Amino acid sequence: MSFDTIIDRRGSGCFKYDALKLRYGKDDLIPLWVADMDFAVAEPIQAALAQRLKHPVFGYNFIGDDFYDAVRHWQKTQYGWDTCSSEIIMIPSLMTALAYTILTLSEPGDKIVIQTPVYPPFHSTVKEQQRTLLTNALVETQGRYKINWQDFEAKIKQARIFILCNPHNPVGRVFTREELERMSDICARYNVIIFSDEIHADLVYAPHQHIPIASIRAERVISAISPAKSFNVAGLATGVLILQDEEFIQKITEMNMNLHSFMGNAFGIRALIAAYTQSAPWLASVKEYLKANRDYLAGFLAEHLPKVKMSPCEGSYLAWLDFREYGLTDDDLMQMLRDKARVALNAGNSFGSEGTGFVRLNFACPRAVLQEALTRIKINFQDV
Repeated sequence: MSFDTIIDRRGSGCFKYDALKLRYGKDDLIPLWVADMDFAVAEPIQAALAQRLKHPVFGYNFIGDDFYDAVRHWQKTQYGWDTCSSEIIMIPSLMTALAYTILTLSEPGDKIVIQTPVYPPFHSTVKEQQRTLLTNALVETQGRYKINWQDFEAKIKQARIFILCNPHNPVGRVFTREELERMSDICARYNVIIFSDEIHADLVYAPHQHIPIASIRAERVISAISPAKSFNVAGLATGVLILQDEEFIQKITEMNMNLHSFMGNAFGIRALIAAYTQSAPWLASVKEYLKANRDYLAGFLAEHLPKVKMSPCEGSYLAWLDFREYGLTDDDLMQMLRDKARVALNAGNSFGSEGTGFVRLNFACPRAVLQEALTRIKINFQDV
């Protein structure tokens, strides 16, 4: 498969392209914002969906052993983590799972910790459920982000839930075993639940390695995983929670059933199974391509736009770019990118106040598209 192939996604009901006019006021931009890939999915996934389509009935789904076995197989072969089918809950999306976790395992007013700058729905999901948001701001040191441990413990001792994002979106960190053990120990000390969003776990670049935090300590940990990012099937609305606490399993399962979200998407189920059992070679290939895109992006910025600093991207296909040397307001920065460079990126301040002066760029696209977008930015920013 050639990842250089440009696939026209416009008119397919694709949020990344078809919502440009709605979100940016223009539809002639290069969209490097929404976190999905512009690549065709793995052939085993396409074949599995085609096979399912041959059956002309799309009724309610039964989640069979093949689904649970696929999840367990993936976690074991990729991360050496043994899981049980009874610990696995299928959910439509990881943000749905986060909302369920907050609603079932905390009360209005309870405090929930996030590590900013971080994925905007973490902020909104906490606030929409009438919980109190506490932020443990990551500390930037020469572009790389680290944990402020003193502040982390001060916030955790007040909290009911800690939302971990690993690999971290948008700063690209893949937390080390030492960091995960320390976070886990502090949360255990204060009896705080960990909700671990690991949706980018499969997209980690050597020498970095993803370690599921629940493989270190499973008590009071809810792990959220999905093939959505790594196998580019976000539109099939299928994710998984893995947890051992029987009380948590019962409460989240009850909400999942009460809201009728437990039967899943017929095509999402087949896609997950095909991804986790047959598509590892495709994932290895796409990671090589993404790593090359990441390195091309870093090299281009260093040569042509040295004022723009890129945080080390240890995992994911999302680059965190620092434009602060230009001295622009967030509004002016986004206006220049939109109206002059004609590229659609994510405003850094949407991830929290720590993102002021930054933007997030999705480099999961054919190299030619990335080159064109960067050239447009270079032309319009090199003399600013």
